[in-house]
Amino acid sequence: MTQLLSRKTVILAKTETTYGTDSVPTGAANAMTVRNLSLSPLVVNRVSRDIVRPYLGNSEQLAASESVQLSFEVEVAGAGAAGTVPKWGPLMRACGMSETVSSGVSVTYQPVSASFDAVSIYFNLDGRRHRLLGARGTVSLQMAIDEIPVFAFQFTGLYAAPTDSAESGVAYTGWQVPVVVTNTNTTQLSFHGYTGALMSELSIELANEVQFRPVVGAANAVLITNRAPAGSITLDADLVAQWNPWTRISGGTLAALSVTQGIVAGNRVKIDAPKVQIGNPTMGDRLGIATEQYPLTLMPNAGNDELVITVS
Repeated sequence: MTQLLSRKTVILAKTETTYGTDSVPTGAANAMTVRNLSLSPLVVNRVSRDIVRPYLGNSEQLAASESVQLSFEVEVAGAGAAGTVPKWGPLMRACGMSETVSSGVSVTYQPVSASFDAVSIYFNLDGRRHRLLGARGTVSLQMAIDEIPVFAFQFTGLYAAPTDSAESGVAYTGWQVPVVVTNTNTTQLSFHGYTGALMSELSIELANEVQFRPVVGAANAVLITNRAPAGSITLDADLVAQWNPWTRISGGTLAALSVTQGIVAGNRVKIDAPKVQIGNPTMGDRLGIATEQYPLTLMPNAGNDELVITVS
C-alpha cells in the first residue's frame, strides 16, 4: 500500500477557453499558493428507489449527476509590479469577476452579470490527481488585526475520474509574500465618512449563488445565478459626537467603505464598496475595550461595482 502525505498537495488552476474543457494547467505556470484546503472529491446526487416490500430495510440508491467541491484560502497580496495580473487572478475571474489591466498602473476586479469565466483546477494529493472542470465559485475577504488577510474561495466543478499522475516542475514564481494586518500595513480606512474609525476586523462575502445544473439536452454545467454581497466590520465604540451610526442605521443610509492592504508598489490591494448599508450592531469587547460589530450589505452603484478590488 502507498501512503499519501497530506502535506504534499499541489493546487493548479487555469482559465478555460471552452467551458468544461480541460485547460491543462501546469506546475510551472499555474501553481497556486493556498492553505486550509478542503476537497469533496465526488459529490453524487442519489435517488432512492423506495421500494415497498414485506420486510424492513433500505432501498437501493441510484447514482445521478456528479460534481466536485473544493475550498481553500489564498493570501491577500499583490503581483510584484503595478499593472501585472496577480497569480490569483484566474480564481477571481471564476468567481464572476472581470479583470481590467491598466498597464504599469493597476489590475482591477469587479463583478459581472454575464459571460462568466471558469477554471480547470487540479488537486494533486501526493501523486493522485483530482480535477474540477468548468469550476466556478464564490469568494470572501477576511481581515483581522495581527493576522494574514486572505481570500477564501469555494468552488464547484464538473467531475472527472481521478488518475495517478505527479505534477512536474511546480514553481511559485510571481507569488508575493503578504503583509499582516496592522496600523502600518493597512491604510486609508474610510467607512461612512468616519475618519476616526479604529478597525479590528473586516469580512466581505461576494456571496455568489453557485448552482450545479444537470439538464437533458445539454452538458452539465456550474452556473452563477445571483449574488448578494455582505459582510461585517468591527470597530472600537466611540462617543456619539465622534461617530453616530444610529441615524445611519435607522435611516438606511448608503455610503462608501474603502481600505488598502499593503504600502509597497506591486504589493497593494485596495478594497472599495461604493454603497454600503449598516445593519443592527452587536456590542463586544476586545482587550477590555468596547467594540461594535456592524453587519454590512453591499449595494451596486452604477451596476456591477458593489465590490471593487484593485491591485497596484
